[in-house]
Amino acid sequence: MTSLALLQMVSPALPVGAFSYSEGLEVLIQSGALRDEHGIELWLAAELQRGGLRLEAAALPELAADLRHWQASADASARTRVIDLDGWLLATREAAELRAQQRQMGGSLLVLLADLGHPLPEALPLAWPAAWAWASVALQVAEREMVEGYLYGWVANQLSAAVRLVPLGPTRAQVLQQRLLPQIVDVAEQLSTVHPHELWNSGVGVSMAQLAHAELYSRLFRS
Repeated sequence: MTSLALLQMVSPALPVGAFSYSEGLEVLIQSGALRDEHGIELWLAAELQRGGLRLEAAALPELAADLRHWQASADASARTRVIDLDGWLLATREAAELRAQQRQMGGSLLVLLADLGHPLPEALPLAWPAAWAWASVALQVAEREMVEGYLYGWVANQLSAAVRLVPLGPTRAQVLQQRLLPQIVDVAEQLSTVHPHELWNSGVGVSMAQLAHAELYSRLFRS
């Protein structure tokens, strides 16, 4: 049942609006920094190894533990820790568009979970990572699968954007997704025992691309 719940969480049919964001990829492709399948693969691999995504993925176990504790005991301190870590993760994202994306996707996921019979113990405006952690708690997804699913879903969304921006067909996108699976597993394992405050983000390029997105003359995506 856990595996089926995870499949639902990473489904492209999940109504959270992920398809409308490129997270800076549109800027990089329009500028010519990324031109083909090889460039996209290197970019995704670099983000998995050194990007801000790692901080969010590493925070998931702690967020899930506090959400579970808050659900079971109405512990105000657990609630406060969730809010603090949620806010810290948002603050690590430089671009206002990306912070808006995290809030919108998180809010949409929480609404969906409430409709599925899994509301938060108290209404909170959690961003995407914390909402993902709550989904994992509510749907009883195992911790490692929760982290792997978060990374897998990010790669899938980036490839979906790339298909619409570069000469990269759906078949080649699936080939890329498969090639990145071992790295997703390795990164999830590395992050399983690391607190996000102990990590660093060297994704300067992606941050600059996200900040430049608002200046594009024409654009398909919201970030």
